[in-house]
Amino acid sequence: MLQAYKQAATRTESPREMEYRLFGQVTRALMHAASVDASDIATRIDALDWNRRLWSTLATDCSDPGNAMTMSLRAQIISLSLFVNKHSSAIMRDGETFDVLIDLNRAIMQGLATDPTAAQAA
Repeated sequence: MLQAYKQAATRTESPREMEYRLFGQVTRALMHAASVDASDIATRIDALDWNRRLWSTLATDCSDPGNAMTMSLRAQIISLSLFVNKHSSAIMRDGETFDVLIDLNRAIMQGLATDPTAAQAA
């Protein structure tokens, strides 16, 4: 029964809502990874890898010539994806904090939560 409910809920989400939900899940994983001891490498790597895969998927989608976003926005997302990869490595290698990645994901979530019809009306 629970599985059927989850499937129905997923089907009614817009792509924007699904992206928001996914960013929320990944960001919570990053927040958890930031709170564990540095010796818990598996938790930290899993969260960073999930975040990298999310951003890599976005970058791949932005490189598709059929993508409807502006070229400028697509280029910015690809640049952010490269930054996420670089900073993720710095977290594991140099002890950098997760804060930048968490803040970046939250900013994207704020943009996804903005009602585009309200922005057009303004």
